[in-house]
Amino acid sequence: MSIKAPRTPMPAQDAKVRRHNFSEVATGYTDEMAMIEAQRCLDCKNPLCVKGCPVEVDIPGFIRAIVEKDMPKAIDVLKDKNNLPAVCGRVCPQESQCEAKCILGIKSESVAIGRLERYTADWDMAQGSKEPVKPEPIQQRVAVVGSGPAGLTAAADLAKMGYQVSLLEALHTPGGVLMYGIPEFRLPKAIVQKEIDAIRALGVDIEVNNVVGKTVLVDELLDEEGYDAVFIGTGAGLPNFMNLPGENLNGIYSSNEFLTRTNLMKAYDFPNSHTPIKIGKRVAVIGAGNVAMDAARTALRLGAEESYIVYRRSAAEMPARHEEIEHAEEEGVKFLLLHSPTAYEGDEKGQLTRMTLQRYELGEPDASGRRKPIAIEGNTVEMAIDTVVVAIGQGPNPLVPQSTKDLELTKWGNIVADEETGITSREGIFAGGDIVTGAATVILAMGAGKKSARAIDAYLTKKRSK
Repeated sequence: MSIKAPRTPMPAQDAKVRRHNFSEVATGYTDEMAMIEAQRCLDCKNPLCVKGCPVEVDIPGFIRAIVEKDMPKAIDVLKDKNNLPAVCGRVCPQESQCEAKCILGIKSESVAIGRLERYTADWDMAQGSKEPVKPEPIQQRVAVVGSGPAGLTAAADLAKMGYQVSLLEALHTPGGVLMYGIPEFRLPKAIVQKEIDAIRALGVDIEVNNVVGKTVLVDELLDEEGYDAVFIGTGAGLPNFMNLPGENLNGIYSSNEFLTRTNLMKAYDFPNSHTPIKIGKRVAVIGAGNVAMDAARTALRLGAEESYIVYRRSAAEMPARHEEIEHAEEEGVKFLLLHSPTAYEGDEKGQLTRMTLQRYELGEPDASGRRKPIAIEGNTVEMAIDTVVVAIGQGPNPLVPQSTKDLELTKWGNIVADEETGITSREGIFAGGDIVTGAATVILAMGAGKKSARAIDAYLTKKRSK
């Protein structure tokens, strides 16, 4: 296969069709497509792609196995490091991580590592789950708080080492942001459930409806419940608002509520599901990250006639993945750039009817490296609107940090933890993912869970030897 061979495109539903359904947009590689793409890999002696992977997958190893038509080996290599390969193959920003370091990408297009990962994981799921090999049990117990990507990874890695692991989840379904945040059309919940079932099969005990910080405290887990260590991975689930006049009107959602109602509570299937969601003809989503794209695309599928992304910078500064922006544009999402709301108005029933937008121009780059938006004085516009979704980021869930004694926090309420180990100010308590870093990506949270699992093992091994 010539290295000049073009990257194999990902098949997808037609945009005009998919904007009216919640079925997965990308339909996955065929066997032939996967073979063509896998053969583009240079199988480098010094694979930089691996250094770009937060969970340290042997990328050339699993791709080589695809080329050799040894799919059982391909999935074994992949799962050796990655406990959620079908999830990562769909939502991981490979273009800025493993694929960004691909040598082939210097002179051609990088290998589609994420698409091959999805292909391999989907092949495995189609075969049916096989019984995992369980190690010799270690009689030490670890509690993992929060079952998002960080918690699931830490729990799975610790179970593979032989520890007795309990995964404590506040909601009625495990999965965290994978279940409540990312829409069905981007990450089918049946896929997430299968990955969680595989982690449960490792021996992880998953307890739902357990609100740590209310039903039980972290200190009680260590002092009274007999756990030898605790990992906190409770994420960033506290919505940010802009504190604008009229922000409490009916019709204004946080992205958390809007997406949780739609995804976890299946509002898109009302009345078959019990959760309704009211949406008007014109919807505006404030923000331009991946969550904002998810909300704007969801709005179309829920029946909105017009769906807008309202962003105070230009297209070049939008933080969402290029693929998500492209899909949103194809589906008909409109982009209102260099604008931001300053106030909302409603009718006598308290229902949102319009918003005032301030126009902006771009100045010099700020601390984020993006050009700073500067308000153009006296330049505002009125816009009739039925529904607004505020998607300007999330803060740390305060329940566990604030209810745990002597746990050092940042001024934003994030837990202070070592980047390489997850070690906190309290002995035996480790933390990782968005509760430490602030809202980030699924794969970075998984990387933090993996590092913490290693550190917990080192800590408990030392404890055993005393």
